[in-house]
Amino acid sequence: MATRKVTIDVLGMTCAACSARGEKALKKKEGVIDTSVNLLQQKANVEFDDQKLKVKDLVNTIEKTGYQVPLERRTLLVEGMTCSACSARVEKVLSRLDGVTYANVNLSTNKAVVEFPSGAIEDQVLIKAIEKAGYKAEVEVERDVDREKEMREKEIKSLKRSFIVSAIFSLPLFSAMFFHMAGRHNILTNGYFQLVLATFVQFVIGSRFYTGAYKSLRGGGANMDVLVALGTTAAYFYSIYNLIIGVDEFYFEASAVIITLILLGKTFEAVAKGRTSEAIKKLIGLQPKTARVIRDGEEVDLPIENVVIGDIIVVRPGEKIPVDGVIVEGNSSIDESMITGESIPVDKSVGDEVIGATINKFGSFKFRATKVGKDTVLAQIVKLVEEAQGSKAPVQRLADKISGIFVPVVVAIALVTLLGYYLIKGDFNTGLINAVAVLVIACPCALGLATPTAIMVGTGKGAENGILFKSGEHLEKAHEMDTIVFDKTGTITKGEPEVTDIVPIGNMDSNELLKIAASVEKTSEHPLGQAIVRRAEEKLLMIEQAKEFTAIPGKGIKAVLDDKTVYVGNRRLMEEENIDVKSLEENLSQLEEEGKTAMLVAVDGKVAGIIAVADKIKENSKEAIKKLMDMGLEVYMITGDNERTARAIGKQVGIRNVLAEVLPENKAEVVEKIKAEGKKVGMVGDGINDAPALVAADVGFAIGTGTDVAIEAADVTLMRGDLMAIVTAIRLSHRTMRTIKQNLFWAFFYNTVGIPFSALGFLNPMIAGAAMAFSSVSVVTNSLRLRNFK
Repeated sequence: MATRKVTIDVLGMTCAACSARGEKALKKKEGVIDTSVNLLQQKANVEFDDQKLKVKDLVNTIEKTGYQVPLERRTLLVEGMTCSACSARVEKVLSRLDGVTYANVNLSTNKAVVEFPSGAIEDQVLIKAIEKAGYKAEVEVERDVDREKEMREKEIKSLKRSFIVSAIFSLPLFSAMFFHMAGRHNILTNGYFQLVLATFVQFVIGSRFYTGAYKSLRGGGANMDVLVALGTTAAYFYSIYNLIIGVDEFYFEASAVIITLILLGKTFEAVAKGRTSEAIKKLIGLQPKTARVIRDGEEVDLPIENVVIGDIIVVRPGEKIPVDGVIVEGNSSIDESMITGESIPVDKSVGDEVIGATINKFGSFKFRATKVGKDTVLAQIVKLVEEAQGSKAPVQRLADKISGIFVPVVVAIALVTLLGYYLIKGDFNTGLINAVAVLVIACPCALGLATPTAIMVGTGKGAENGILFKSGEHLEKAHEMDTIVFDKTGTITKGEPEVTDIVPIGNMDSNELLKIAASVEKTSEHPLGQAIVRRAEEKLLMIEQAKEFTAIPGKGIKAVLDDKTVYVGNRRLMEEENIDVKSLEENLSQLEEEGKTAMLVAVDGKVAGIIAVADKIKENSKEAIKKLMDMGLEVYMITGDNERTARAIGKQVGIRNVLAEVLPENKAEVVEKIKAEGKKVGMVGDGINDAPALVAADVGFAIGTGTDVAIEAADVTLMRGDLMAIVTAIRLSHRTMRTIKQNLFWAFFYNTVGIPFSALGFLNPMIAGAAMAFSSVSVVTNSLRLRNFK
């Protein structure tokens, strides 16, 4: 019996009865030897027979008992991966570990992301699994740009040095080929001289390929190193065989030049891969290193790590704001372009929020720190972009499947080529050379880099423009959309409604009507209600305190003021309360046709008048909607306004598909109905009130500004309120997917054409080696073109 002990985090236990119930449920499970559930620590310690039970069985038992087991995420830096077969192998090994719910390995970043029930797997278990597969690994504690840069530079330096030395030794061998063809014999054509040079290149410079091949095979897989080692070794030892038996036909130059060219390709690839993560480096580089903090009444410069919530920080003109906070003294204009992509500076004064890493343009001010360290907007953006860059797009699945079987298939083709020429034509020499060409031209690297490099550059470019894609999957889905649904308030409009008309009836005057409505709306959080309160305050009216306030979603509010029941709301509310509004029908129609929201005020069952509120349309809304339509998207607007008002606003921005009188809780249902028609739907909302609809859509866009935006609320987060960001996001998605498809096409085309050409003898092994070396470089370079996206 193989026993194992795990400690699993358990959420939702509130008393001793909870922990006792959890413990009882686990003990009942066959295979559990001992268990104890600690209420204070919120942990379950379980000893079990791992031949009878798996960690997931324990997790299922805990969850069935009514508690939650949170997932823990770990990022590991993996060394030694050279192609997609390597990353596929590591991913397979990690996925097989008991307890792992998700594993994703990215060849571009050399990182593995693993999720598992919190506390169930120790870091060392993950590291050992990767090491057993033939690679080195360590846990990424916190992103260290300098260390990553150092590691990348070390790799490039090592590859450059190996290439230069290999080129020096290979050049005489390459030259010898021409002397041999011309029938001239000298020291360069001497077999033993060639053997000395080729041996150094094969086993000293080429040792990395043998090491990589050994580790890969030991781990139960096969990668690019296996192909290179097999191909060059075959050419090298066949040349030795010919040298021994006295046949003056050597292929030392083929094995040496192949290794040299592959090293050159790998050098270019490493340099290019470093450039794909430039966006993250730029984002992290935005963070200032110090802050001028007031401590004990004096200004002191402190490292950014020492700033705590509540500190008062001084910022002078031209300086970067160190952390997120709220201005307590002074005012200024702040350049937030590095976060939102919006180039025009934003005016800020006391009470306004400021974002860390933005630049103070003119005035000096003091602000109180509200978010520091990993909680700042910049840190959240970096985290989101990192996660997106490390994720996989669905389009990559085919490439991953092929990578897993690629090397064995290529080895089989090479073997068939060799045996075919030898058995059918009796030509072992040609068979061997063509087999070597097959082995060295086959390139799983290009397949493995085709998608992640484009995703990295695309998501990074998005972040530079204030567009945050949550993952590669959402970047891909955005280009598939054929329909987009906009919430009206705060999305198409500014979300800052203003009172435009006050229409009293009977003996009521406009100020009295406004005062009644404002007193009732005083405790309301609805933007329309707040607009009424603002207008009353501007007129210096005495706003009273209403009682028994009740909000009626999608209709209005009810309250008691001076012992009178007051209703403020739309037609539906008045109809439900049997309040006659016929006398105001003409006024209502006129206001609604002007795109205004007309709110009726009734006191003690009788209508008292109308207060009309209008929300200004954002400057770029009409232009953005036209561009989306020009791109072939069907555009809808969804609103709680009545049909006439909604149509009037739709007409102003050019939207024909208007969905009016939709209650907030029904927005998701409307999105589902549109999806049921077979459409790929994107939903644009503020990220908080529209959360169910954003989740229901194929792609949810949360639109907002700065710290107000709910970064976790949608698939795509837009850091500024400008609708042109939606157009940019969709264009970027199309461009990224086009790049991925180009990359995959060339990777597949290159292998499907190159392998048969090599097998049929149309490609010399050296040309095949050069083609292989530069196929992955071309894929990465094509992805880097996305950096020019505007």
